[in-house]
Amino acid sequence: MDDPLTLAPPPGEEPDAPAPEDVPAEEMQPRAARPRRRREAPATPPAASRRMADRERVLTIEARDEVQTEAEREAIIWHEIQNADWTHRILTGTLDGVEQTESGLTLAVVNYKGFRVAIPLKEMMLHSGKLPNGQEYLEEMARLRRILMVRLGSEIDFVVKGHDNKSRSAVGSRRDAMLRKRQSFYLDKDETGEPMIYEGRVVQARVVAVSEKIIRVEVFGVECAIVARGLSRAWMGDATEKYSVGDRILVRVLKISGSTVEDLSITADVRSVSSGTDQDNLKKCVVQGRYAGRVTDIRGGVVFIRLNNGVNAIAHSCYDRRTPGKRDDVSFSVTRLDPEQGVAVGIITRIIKQNL
Repeated sequence: MDDPLTLAPPPGEEPDAPAPEDVPAEEMQPRAARPRRRREAPATPPAASRRMADRERVLTIEARDEVQTEAEREAIIWHEIQNADWTHRILTGTLDGVEQTESGLTLAVVNYKGFRVAIPLKEMMLHSGKLPNGQEYLEEMARLRRILMVRLGSEIDFVVKGHDNKSRSAVGSRRDAMLRKRQSFYLDKDETGEPMIYEGRVVQARVVAVSEKIIRVEVFGVECAIVARGLSRAWMGDATEKYSVGDRILVRVLKISGSTVEDLSITADVRSVSSGTDQDNLKKCVVQGRYAGRVTDIRGGVVFIRLNNGVNAIAHSCYDRRTPGKRDDVSFSVTRLDPEQGVAVGIITRIIKQNL
């Protein structure tokens, strides 16, 4: 077999030129007339490609964690509202505003995770029974608007009754949500034949309105008022000092009345939920002892005092030349302990500081 090296031409000699038919057609054309070959764009380096992908992701502090953009978050929440409209699911929002349309319709504006839900005043279930007509109707609407304004910041349940994708706004009904919760928690029975809420049960409630001597709570679709004496074992001068609209508190359902969702009503208190008794508190005082306290109320010449140690006290006389008033800090001397009423009886010896 011939050595391949012997097939090479001798030095100084050129190899035979290829036959014309063996030369490509473009090689036969003049150099200037040859078409230019299109250069392919260089492939994107892997590092540059990774940087482009990273721009679409948020770098998080925690490894492999994910963060939603604002647009993604809003899309998810709006889908919740749409789904709630289709499935009639109950949602919970915050009463953020009260508006009146050009036609005179009053709207409660509820904030649901940043989205606006408008609830007509009639659907807020602030009025029981049939609405009056004429001038009485206008007066009743004005009263209900004032109630709404006091409740700003309260937490309420509602059912979505319609939504608009273009403006991303919705309308709802608190009434429908409350009636459904009444049915589920007060009227429907479980496997033992008992409802979920019964007389004597301690449940969580929402504070929807607060004044000096009374708070109003919503207990799973039913509203009720709790007066000051039902709020605490210790006498309370001003309920606004302890409670605020939007709070969640524990209450005991004392009585349930009504057999339908429309006429259901309850009585509840906070006092019985707290541990201890008034008699236990009396052990913190001794006869002839002197204690500091604050005046919570004055009725019929009797001064009601909450001592700083938590004992309730009453005084029929005052040695100070000044007349005690509500929220005054006073010095109180115990003359007698009344276990039956759970109060200390005595005399105001001095007004420490007047609430002017």
